[in-house]
Amino acid sequence: MIELCYFERPDFQQLISWIESPEFLLQWSGLAFEYPLTEEQLEKYLENANKEGSTTLVFKIMDRETRDVIGHISLGNIDRKNSSARIGKVLVGDLNVRGRGIGQQMIKEILKIAFDQLHLHRVSLGVFDFNTSAIACYEKAGFIKEGLLRDSRKNGDEYWSLWEMSMLEDEWQNTKK
Repeated sequence: MIELCYFERPDFQQLISWIESPEFLLQWSGLAFEYPLTEEQLEKYLENANKEGSTTLVFKIMDRETRDVIGHISLGNIDRKNSSARIGKVLVGDLNVRGRGIGQQMIKEILKIAFDQLHLHRVSLGVFDFNTSAIACYEKAGFIKEGLLRDSRKNGDEYWSLWEMSMLEDEWQNTKK
């Protein structure tokens, strides 16, 4: 089992160590950061996060038993007027726990925050079309593909396409039954 705790300065080096290449950084964060990831970029990332009324909540993922930090996730673009937000920066960083359903648990926990605590109506995310394990994880959680943004990100000489996916509050309620 896992626990979401606010991501803080002492967690910076762990996250930086997981980002092994420019391609991995782009896949994990989109255009939010530049390679190499630095503490200065992470300071800016947290500047207005995790406060009362923030539009961004940033979490580290902790293993409840070992208390090890094993991943990262954020809920951003929190729009209280339109009751929506966007999941981003989903990462099971600890290679030893990949393939054990941690990603599914992470998504479930962030959706609890979005729908049960913040009372949002819609949660969206984007995932590159080649990331089939992440797509399967999101679909299993109840996300619906809305559309493919073809060739939406450039990586070197190639373009990557991005699936837009979302879940609405009634769909969340149905997953809990």
